[in-house]
Amino acid sequence: MTTIHLDNLVKRFGAFTALKAMDLEVRDGEFMALLGPSGCGKSTTMNMIAGMENPSEGRILFDGKDMNGVAMGRRGVGFVFQNYAIFTHMSVYDNLAYGLKMRGVASAEINRRVVAMADFLQLTPLLKQPSAKLSVNILQRLAIGRSAIVEPAIFLLDEPLSNVDAAFRAVMRTELKHLQRQFRQTMVYVTHDQLEAMTMADRIAVMDHGVLQQVGTPLQVYNDPVNLFVADFIGAPGMNRLKGTLAESDRGLLVDLGPLGQSAPLPQEIAEGARNAGVREVVYGFRPERVTFADQGGIAMPVTFVERIGARTIVHLGFGEQAVKAVLDNNVGLAAGAVAHVVVEPDAVRLFDAASGAAIQKVG
Repeated sequence: MTTIHLDNLVKRFGAFTALKAMDLEVRDGEFMALLGPSGCGKSTTMNMIAGMENPSEGRILFDGKDMNGVAMGRRGVGFVFQNYAIFTHMSVYDNLAYGLKMRGVASAEINRRVVAMADFLQLTPLLKQPSAKLSVNILQRLAIGRSAIVEPAIFLLDEPLSNVDAAFRAVMRTELKHLQRQFRQTMVYVTHDQLEAMTMADRIAVMDHGVLQQVGTPLQVYNDPVNLFVADFIGAPGMNRLKGTLAESDRGLLVDLGPLGQSAPLPQEIAEGARNAGVREVVYGFRPERVTFADQGGIAMPVTFVERIGARTIVHLGFGEQAVKAVLDNNVGLAAGAVAHVVVEPDAVRLFDAASGAAIQKVG
């Protein structure tokens, strides 16, 4: 296994800066997801780790060894692309065996490892099949197996599941995690799909416009986003946001929700953080899953739409910038036109500076 350290990494393409001063440590044997929207710099970062692109500034270190200028073939990395790259004129067996043959592995060992990988990826019945006749789903499974079978210390995957169907993606999320655990590889996985990142990664590096926004476990980036971008991007739906103004009252510090004509209380530790931050205009945030409805109290909002999705229901409330969603089970007795009293769980409240978008840290 290998650690990866990106030290003040910068990548420019002419006048355009694709990556801005990125510092990131990928731990030995860790599954790290690079997550963000298209154009955020995640694939550029992956290509530099692989050796396909050279940094404009900064260093890439594997176990402390500087990789700048080291050719891709000498870095000991496995790479799987969004578009599967296999030899269609070869059988499944020969595709899996190819990398081992190039490394001069003995025939008996090649056969043992091919059989084991085929069994793991459920390719055994297809070993003699010509690859050209396989479905896209199976071709991508084969591409992953062909790179993994040589057991690289570092395994890089760039959106490998984006072109396959939803059912296959669900299967492969589990299999990729098992694969990484089996070979104890350091894995870097590029994706724009937060579900893939949340379900597979040990930690997630959230990126936007070439800037690393936050690094943390799936629960850390979900529960405690460092800014409004992360709050919006993580979660389906993303975090609810209500604009407001801080106001002191006999009940302590409150958020005046303006057009709603109501106010929302703040937990003591967040109120103290807001006082220390010296801000006035804020965004009151909370996850849609962390609300309940009451007969009275809370934040009264009109129900605009009830979206029933199998085991859960998404209730849409309010309008425009003062709209929120509540995610509940499928037994919700509400309909459009009703008025619901939204009660936010106190420990679910998050507060952001409206000007900078930065989270206001708790005190105590």
